Amino acid sequence: MTVRTPRAVFRDPVHDGATDPVVIADRANGDWVMFYTQRRASVDEPGVAWVHGSRIGVARSVDGVDWAYEGVVDGLDAGADAGPNTHWAPEVIWDGARYRMYLSFIAGVPDRWEGHARVIREFVSDDLRTWTPAKELRLSSNRVIDACVAPCPDGRWRLWYKDEGRGSTTWVASSADLASWTVEGVVIDGRPHEGVNVFELGGYWWLLVDEWRGMGVYRSPDAVTWTRQGGPDAVILGGVDPEEADRLASDDLTFGRHGDVVVCGDRAVLYYFTHPHWDGSELGSADDAAARLSAVHTAELSVVDGVLVCDREARPVALPAVEVHAV
Repeated sequence: MTVRTPRAVFRDPVHDGATDPVVIADRANGDWVMFYTQRRASVDEPGVAWVHGSRIGVARSVDGVDWAYEGVVDGLDAGADAGPNTHWAPEVIWDGARYRMYLSFIAGVPDRWEGHARVIREFVSDDLRTWTPAKELRLSSNRVIDACVAPCPDGRWRLWYKDEGRGSTTWVASSADLASWTVEGVVIDGRPHEGVNVFELGGYWWLLVDEWRGMGVYRSPDAVTWTRQGGPDAVILGGVDPEEADRLASDDLTFGRHGDVVVCGDRAVLYYFTHPHWDGSELGSADDAAARLSAVHTAELSVVDGVLVCDREARPVALPAVEVHAV
């Protein structure tokens, strides 16, 4: 009989609801920092209120494997209606001079999905600890979440995001200076999805989306025009083949969800989360309390003959040391 052990690199010590991880280097002290949605998986409230009212949790690590919880990010309700409010899916980048956070924000603590505006707000920081509000982005609707921001080969920055008001598809906006954004339109349509992540690896640009059954993969030469890898149903981190289950961890036998990629030369590490005790294709109300719990995992990515390959068994995957820069 095979005895499987859990191998998550991080679980939230407050509500055990760590989701939507993003990992960035702290250039001042050499740490890796994880920001994540701290879902209130342990509360007993009506409907989907437990998914709302979330804060942004923070953890730190020197190797990307062993993480220490640091609390939550304060100051993200500045200028907003009196809380508590809902903070989701942070995107954090270094723009060459300072850090920027693009936060999915919902006023209040809704107990249902529909009827509530979702916006993306930008914050800035010099140290990844203290955040100052910058602006609310004007995009394609008032139901936008899950930002991903990257500089592209044409010299412009692009922001990809989920527009729930337009079929839960991926849209993109561009900017020359990160000060103002122009919506360019839909990028990935078809099957509804969320959690877009874009990165460069192995001579190509790659785009991942969470389809609630694994991640769809798209490839591009320029971060503008995208082609799906495999057929319309092809995914990575999808359902686990029973013959392969013995090689996986006990908390990683379900779909991989909403992740972030850290590129390290010719390889990359994908941080994603699972619901270890729930294998449904979309969250719903999750009446079973155990189904709400989540765990953050890593997988190694590489490019072989122009194909993005995901090694779910090679873990936990360590990150290289961070180069320290004088402040």
